[in-house]
Parts: sequence; structure tokens; C-alpha cells
Amino acid sequence: MIASKPACFLFSCLFICACTSPAISQYYFYNSQYYDALFTAEGGLSGGAMNCLTDLGGRHEQAKNSLSDVNWRTTQPCAGLFAAINYNGIVGLRAELAFGQVSAADSILKHYTAADNGRYLRNLSFSSVIREVSLLAEWYPLGIFPSLDLSLCPYLVAGAGIFDFNPQAVLNRTWVSLPALHTEGEGWMEYPERRPYKLTQLNVPVGGGVKYELGPLFTLRCEFIYRWLFTDYLDDVSTTYVNPARFDVHLNSPIAALAEKLADRRRERGAPSANHTGEIRGNSSNKDAFFSVNVKCSFVMGRKKIR
Repeated sequence: MIASKPACFLFSCLFICACTSPAISQYYFYNSQYYDALFTAEGGLSGGAMNCLTDLGGRHEQAKNSLSDVNWRTTQPCAGLFAAINYNGIVGLRAELAFGQVSAADSILKHYTAADNGRYLRNLSFSSVIREVSLLAEWYPLGIFPSLDLSLCPYLVAGAGIFDFNPQAVLNRTWVSLPALHTEGEGWMEYPERRPYKLTQLNVPVGGGVKYELGPLFTLRCEFIYRWLFTDYLDDVSTTYVNPARFDVHLNSPIAALAEKLADRRRERGAPSANHTGEIRGNSSNKDAFFSVNVKCSFVMGRKKIR
């Protein structure tokens, strides 16, 4: 689980900025009832949808490392909360907590009729809860034109995040955590290049959106954020099949039997029981990614009511 201290620190810093910004801001008219300020702050909630781009599932028989391979049928809900400080409607800084879920399954390709039906026959799947804390910079390009009506304003966002995940799969109606099974031999001496993957990692969120001011005290946003990841194991799939005999060497008997079943599930599609050691299981050259589409509502602080 992500440590709470970084998140608390980020939100505390922005909360302090929000509380002190009225004291350091220069006021001018927002409308006939409120003064505006150079510095304003926001705090709010978000809700939307989350999906991922991994080796599993997708929309094409040959996996593509692009949004064109996203299968929207696997979209899951997400939510979050954020605090932000904005300077003069041009730039901003935002801390955010996000919670969601991602999943993918090769079985979704059942009705594709390509001659190479490899992903469907591979029959792998995963699901994982996502928890993320991020610090993001916002840029409002139209903010440099003070004469424009900026009640509806597009913006770009980029920053850094920390997230945790735990890929799981269903076997006999039971969810099983995959990292402990070492399905691709991660950390074993037979595969020295395959290191165990950490379940808490850095990411790079980038995206954009549109911000609409409902009035001096409330805003509404629609936003898309794509996360570049530094791991290919979001779905526990990355390289090739391992020798199934090695599970009994490195794991105790019940866990080894479970690992062997979840590492190679082609027999569930009628494939013969064979040793597929070294055959392609995933594509390690393409890192995984996940993204979200959110609607955000926030309360604005720093504007002063005209007496």
C-alpha cells in the first residue's frame, strides 16, 4: 500500500498555500459580487473511468502499443480527491489521490477470427486495484490573454506519481495474487534477467482537460490522464513461458501447483499438455500503461466577496 506520509505532505503544503493565498494576493474584480486574486486555490472530488493498455486482451489479435488496442469493455470505475493552487489563471500545481481498478482478459477476443488467434488461446487474465498519489503541474495556454472570457478554458497537465498495484487472476472462482507465484520465474537463478517486480512504483501522468467555472466559488472539469509506467508487469505478463518443472523447485507443493496452472492456461482452451518453455508469453519491449477519464468538481478559495 502507498505510504500515507507523501500524500499527507503534499496535501498539507497545498492547504497551507490555500489558506495564506488571500493574504498575499492582489485583488481585482471577478464580477460585481467578488474580487478575484492572483492566487486562488481549489479542493474537490473526482469520479470517472479507468482502463489499461497491457499485453492482455485488447482489440486486435496482434497486440499494439497504442490506444487503438484498448478494449473499452474492460473499463472500470475510479474516484479521487485533489487540492490545487492556481496563479493568475495561467499555471497551477495540484496534488491528487486516485483510486481505481484495471483489468484485461484474452477471453474478450473470442469473436475475433484472425488466422493467428494467439492471444485468445493464451487465455490469460488479470485484475488489480490501483492506488495513486501524484503531484501535477497545470498550464492554461489561453490564460496569457487577459481579455478573453476564461470561464471555459482548456489546459494541459503533467507531473509525477507513485502508485501501487497487485495483479490477481481467478481460478476456480477464487482470486489468486500472482506476484507470489513467480509465473515467469522472476527472481530465480535460472532467469537472472527477470527481477521480482515491486508493487509500488513511479509513473509519469500526462494529459489535459477543459475547466469550466460555474461561478466564483465552484468549477467543473473534464480530464484525460495517461500514465507512462516503468514496468511491464502491471498484468503479470512480460516475457516467455518458464519450465514448469522449476515451480516445484522454488515453491512449496500447493503453491507450485497453483503457479503452474496460472502461468500457462492454454490447456483450458483445449491445447495439448505440453512443455512450452521459452515460447512467447508477453512483449517486454512495450511497457504497460493505464489511464483515466474523470469529471472533477471543486470549491474555489481565495476570492473575496465585495461588501
